[in-house]
Amino acid sequence: MSRLTIYSENNPQTPLASYSDGEAIATELAKVNVSFERWQANSEITNDADNDAIIAAYRQDIERLIQTSGYQTFDVITIDENHPQKTELRQKFLAEHIHDDDEIRFFIKGKGLFTLHIDDKVYEIICEQNDLINVPVGTRHWFDMGANPNFTCIRLFDTPAGWVAKFTGSDIAEKFSCLAT
Repeated sequence: MSRLTIYSENNPQTPLASYSDGEAIATELAKVNVSFERWQANSEITNDADNDAIIAAYRQDIERLIQTSGYQTFDVITIDENHPQKTELRQKFLAEHIHDDDEIRFFIKGKGLFTLHIDDKVYEIICEQNDLINVPVGTRHWFDMGANPNFTCIRLFDTPAGWVAKFTGSDIAEKFSCLAT
């Protein structure tokens, strides 16, 4: 189940608020300039669907974002428990970082934990199937796919090169939850 939990940056044990309703999650995140949407496929996606079939099923929503926000490229990424670099990929984004581009992820299947550090609060968002999150340029955050990842996402990019993480050097991510798998 998708969930947003908000904490004070100095108190990772006691939530200030928690939401599991998609509209409530979107409303709370909009207050800090983060977009959260729920998408539905316009055609059935089977477990063995290839990337072209996945893109076709969500083409209308992808095109809407390209038109309204100017994204230039998109792709589909799948990481599962058999991925040979799953441990390295997980570790790469567990530390707080920023990007010079928006970070947009739409979950086709599986889940991931985005944790945003905005002002003096921390926003933990578990994104699952049909969830789209847009983490704006320069937002301090980290991402956890879990020790045994199993997700497929559509990613949209501002530039053809995609995005590069710029680590903040903060240890705040170590104080908050990882994705339970």
